[in-house]
Formats: sequence, C-alpha cells, structure tokens
Amino acid sequence: MEYIKLNDGNIIPPIGFGTYKATEQEGIESVKQALKNGYRLLDGAARYENEEAVGKGIKESGLSREDVFITTKVWREHLGYEETKKAFYTSLKQLGLDYIDLYLIHWPANYKNFGDNWKKVNADTWRALEDLQEEGKIKSIGVSNFLVEHLEALLETAKVIPAINQIEFHPGYWQQEVKEYCDNKNIIVEAWSPFARGRVFNNELLQKIAEKHKKSIPQICLKWCLQHHVIPIPKSTTVDRIIDNIDIFDFELTEKEMLEINEIPQIGFSGELPNEWPDRLPAS
Repeated sequence: MEYIKLNDGNIIPPIGFGTYKATEQEGIESVKQALKNGYRLLDGAARYENEEAVGKGIKESGLSREDVFITTKVWREHLGYEETKKAFYTSLKQLGLDYIDLYLIHWPANYKNFGDNWKKVNADTWRALEDLQEEGKIKSIGVSNFLVEHLEALLETAKVIPAINQIEFHPGYWQQEVKEYCDNKNIIVEAWSPFARGRVFNNELLQKIAEKHKKSIPQICLKWCLQHHVIPIPKSTTVDRIIDNIDIFDFELTEKEMLEINEIPQIGFSGELPNEWPDRLPAS
C-alpha cells in the first residue's frame, strides 16, 4: 500500500479499519485480525465507547506503536476549548496511548443548537486541537461531517488547515461539493459507510462491474473510493470480510466505470445531516 501524504507532512495509510460497534472481546479480536491482515489505520471515536477494547487489540497484536495509525474523535457533547481537552485526555487514557495520530471533531456545532455562537464553538474546539498538536499529543488534526459552510467558517480563524474531513461517502451519495472543496484546500477526504450500510449490494451496475473484475461489490466500492483519492473506512468483525475488504490493490476501475458509478442515483443515504442534529443522532 502506498501511503498518502497529508497537508501537514504526515503520512496515512490509504485504507482504514472502522471500529464502530466493535466492543469488548469482539472488538479486541477484530482489531487484532485487522492488524494481522495488513490494516494499519484504525478509526475510532469516544462515542463508540470501545476505546479500551481498541487499545487492548493494538497491544495484543504485537505491532509496535509506530506501525499503527490511530484515529479517535471528540463527541458533539464535549465541544468547546476546555471540554475538548478533557475529552481528549479521557480518550488517550482509555486507549492506553501517549499520543494520537489523528484527532477529529466528530460533528460540527451548528446554528440549530448553538444559535449565532456556532462558529465560535467550532473555533474554540479547533483551537484546543491546535494546541494539543503543538504540544505533541496529536500528530494530525481534522474534522468529520463538516460541510463547506462549516469549513469556511472554521478557516476564518484556524491557524492549521484540517488534514482530514471524514464524511459519508459511497456510491449513491458522495457529497461532490464537499469533496471538491476539500480537494481545493488540500484536505484529504475519508469515507465512512463506504457500503451505504449494505444498501449498494443489490445494485445491478455494481454487480456487473464486480463480475467483470472477479471481485466483490464491497471491493468495487472501496476501489471507487481509492480512485477518487478518498480513504475508505470499512468495518467488519468477520475475518473473511476483513480480509476481502483490503484485497483491492490488484485491479483498477476504468474511467467509464468510475463515471458510471458516480451517476448511481441516491441510494443508502443515512439521512444524517450536520445541521439537523440532535433530532436524528448519527450512528457513526
């Protein structure tokens, strides 16, 4: 796997392993299996309530700390400068680590819940990440589920441009406007829910392309992400699927196939909108 260089000079693996719902012993084993089978990027979050299991899985894998790129996130209920710092150190303790490779704001503050103060809340939260990065506690900092309006507001006061924006990104819903804005700002996009929670598995076009390449539909979705220069974050607790999801570096989709997949009508959209919470609480 060829690593990707971030705008801060750090490098990140081109595919990650999602740990959402990977809790307790099952979580420990899935992390160990992922690392055993070649994954080096683990994507977690305080909200997943499994950071201790993820930390144990890393330790039991036998890999050195420097060989594993670890992401976690600050949850929406802990936004703000002081609250974010407290949340970060709680995550650090739960994971049993000395530093985090990538720390993200899980969801942005919005007007609906913070009124005219939403920009300041995001700015204060970001300032906490910048300070933690300067102190050496975090290598790279970024955001998750930020739309263009949130990014533009953040950049009004940010000293550091986010290295990553992790968004819902899959065939049938790939947020092209956000992707293009991030590309222009040299912000790498990561894809959560790259399989649209399984809703793409019956798509006839994807089935046809998968048969042509002798690959599975999940592998086609992940390769489509990679060829968009997006880092996919698949998750599974099944060993066969863990292995299948990383076996995507021996084929290429044609330009025509990429365009066809781009044109798939909306399918599998989670309905989770950054400006509408908490009426609909996101699951990842």
